[in-house]
Amino acid sequence: MLDYKCARAGIVFKEVNEAYTTPLGSVCGNLLESRLKGIAGLGIREWTCSGCGVAHDRDINAARNILAAGHSRLAVGIPVL
Repeated sequence: MLDYKCARAGIVFKEVNEAYTTPLGSVCGNLLESRLKGIAGLGIREWTCSGCGVAHDRDINAARNILAAGHSRLAVGIPVL
């Protein structure tokens, strides 16, 4: 639905793979060692990056990484209308 609505409005829409956006530090790009896997990992809502020491909220960090991935895809050649 978003794809056709963006096309009608003349806006570029591209999907971003959200894999590994939660355990990847949005500040330094360091991958969390414990990886927050499985059902038990869902209970971990906050974590501190071992690379830079920044405390991250699980959902906010993932959202920042998805936003950065979208922006980097725009920078490498998705045509802007």
